[in-house]
Amino acid sequence: MIVPRGIILSAPSSASGKTTITLGLLRALKHAGIPVRSAKSGPDYIDPRFHAAASGTECFNLDAWAMSPDSIRMLASGALPLIIEGAMGLFDGALPDGKGSTADLARILGLPIVLVLDVASQAQSVAAVALGFSQLAPDIKIAGLILNKVASQRHNRMICTALKPLGIPILGSVYRQTNLETPSRHLGLVQAQELEQLETFLDTAANMLSEAVDINQLLSLMSDINQPSSIPKMLPPPAQSIAIAKDAAFSFSYPHLLKRWHNMGAEISFFSPLENQAPKLADLIFLPGGYPELHAEKLANADIFKKAMKSAPSVYGECGGYMAMGEGLVDANGSRHEMLGLLSLETSFANRKLNLGYRMLTPNRLWSIPLTGHEFHYATTLRADGDPLFQATDAEGSKLPNMGLVKGTSSGSFAHIIDRQTN
Repeated sequence: MIVPRGIILSAPSSASGKTTITLGLLRALKHAGIPVRSAKSGPDYIDPRFHAAASGTECFNLDAWAMSPDSIRMLASGALPLIIEGAMGLFDGALPDGKGSTADLARILGLPIVLVLDVASQAQSVAAVALGFSQLAPDIKIAGLILNKVASQRHNRMICTALKPLGIPILGSVYRQTNLETPSRHLGLVQAQELEQLETFLDTAANMLSEAVDINQLLSLMSDINQPSSIPKMLPPPAQSIAIAKDAAFSFSYPHLLKRWHNMGAEISFFSPLENQAPKLADLIFLPGGYPELHAEKLANADIFKKAMKSAPSVYGECGGYMAMGEGLVDANGSRHEMLGLLSLETSFANRKLNLGYRMLTPNRLWSIPLTGHEFHYATTLRADGDPLFQATDAEGSKLPNMGLVKGTSSGSFAHIIDRQTN
């Protein structure tokens, strides 16, 4: 039996450069002919697409808040080594106690951490940061350090000298790279397929990592992944056959859910609303999240797609898909576009407002079990009339207003479903 091995790349905070370093590592390993898998901590749709582009293999999400420990361990199992990119800072998670952090994920999987330190505005003080992170939680092992945004060789000597007494291996020092700044700045905003110079960026990042970091030493720090103690209960598919919208407007679907539904016997097919395609005949049409507001005019004129949706046996939408199911969508310029009209809903991006957080959901249709999900969007609701799809609470268990709408066989909400509740 092959025991899977892995390691987690994390940082003290967001914007430390861990995504660029992870992508460079994945692409460098691909160039070297070393097959690996990758995963992203938390509810992230953007970075996993970049992972997949860098490595050539599918990336999946591991969510220590929304998934059960055994579900995470099962997803992490596999013959190939696993490289996980953490989210935010190592100990940052949901209220009130930080549940769902990358540190939680490390505990569940029993994996060590490589800490990426942004040293751009520090010198010897970086040692205090590394010491604090290494000692705050004794059950979390900081196995190595990568210094990022180093200004000069002198700067590097100062930092390495300060870090040496800690005894934590320094795997490499990455100097400031102006030719990587723009793509990395947009990683959280632009999808992988929208960057024209993506391959150039990934190859540049790979060359940088190969020169700056001891990749073999990093791989040697991997540990065995904890295995499930029992077979976890899976979230069942919402229908026997599911046609899923998939293009630049509707791209936010979780690979772990689609794979599980397929393994549980559901027939999965895909179609592109932006190509004005009608879906294959199915019991349910799933419109995932994405960026319909950026393609609203094209969707409004997609007559074949719109006609097919109005005659579909059942339609379910999440976030962007939910907005597309409404009667109208106002884009950031204030222009209103006619949508599918399946729900009595009007949404707008003219006045942006951040809506963010984990959600515990009790559904009124499609599923008969409590669910976990996540909400992250900037849209405002101008009008929403009808029965709700979910009763909802936040990560602390505080009651929220009901979410979503149900009208006939159509339903949707701003929540992205992640898994079934287990507690």
